[in-house]
Amino acid sequence: MKLIQPDWPAPANIVALSTTRLGGLSEAPFDSLNLADHVGDKPATVQANRERLASHCAGLGAISWVTQVHGTTVVEADAANAPEADAQYTRTPGLGCAVLTADCLPVLLCSRDGTEVAAAHAGWRGLSAGVLEHTVAALATPADQLLAWLGPAIGPAAFEVGEEVREAFLHEGGDPALERCFEPAGRPGRWLADLCGLARVRLAAIGVSACFGGGWCTYTDRERFFSYRRDGITGRMASLIYIVPDVDERW
Repeated sequence: MKLIQPDWPAPANIVALSTTRLGGLSEAPFDSLNLADHVGDKPATVQANRERLASHCAGLGAISWVTQVHGTTVVEADAANAPEADAQYTRTPGLGCAVLTADCLPVLLCSRDGTEVAAAHAGWRGLSAGVLEHTVAALATPADQLLAWLGPAIGPAAFEVGEEVREAFLHEGGDPALERCFEPAGRPGRWLADLCGLARVRLAAIGVSACFGGGWCTYTDRERFFSYRRDGITGRMASLIYIVPDVDERW
């Protein structure tokens, strides 16, 4: 199993990762580590893939999944349910917060003291509507005491969008930092959008200045990543974060 581990100064009791499409049991077009149960893959195979992921995570007792709807709802993690939400958080050791993506941006958050973690699914709709702001507001930790990590997402050279997407972020106007996240795509009314850049600007605006990660493009790296925009019918990667009950168990 090929996992991406964040390069960030998280506390020793925090484990975070993003999966790739490699190392699972699913057949094409979901090959091979599809972790989503809503894309048409065999349920038993998805469950086996989820169990395979859990077996690679020392100190993880259970994973909390949510039913993502490109909104801004944030819930407390609960492994027994999968409510409609696009972000979740926990202070419970051993309980993993997971989000699924295949072009949208996964954002993992943890407190500097290692007592709280969160995971958010930030496609352009959720990002522009405020999913990251809602996630940070749901946490007990002050924004300036949070660390953020941006996982694999569609890159700015591949994410062509229409004017409506640009206007969703710039409707209030006056923020050059947000404007710089859009470059002309060479066709009237079309833009190349930088999801990671937009997330960094939005996080910084609410006080989360310690932001790491980014730089992977799910669309162009066919070997490592699923991409909904590229393939249509495809699997999903997971980004996961949890508090280790015993630091000696970490990895």
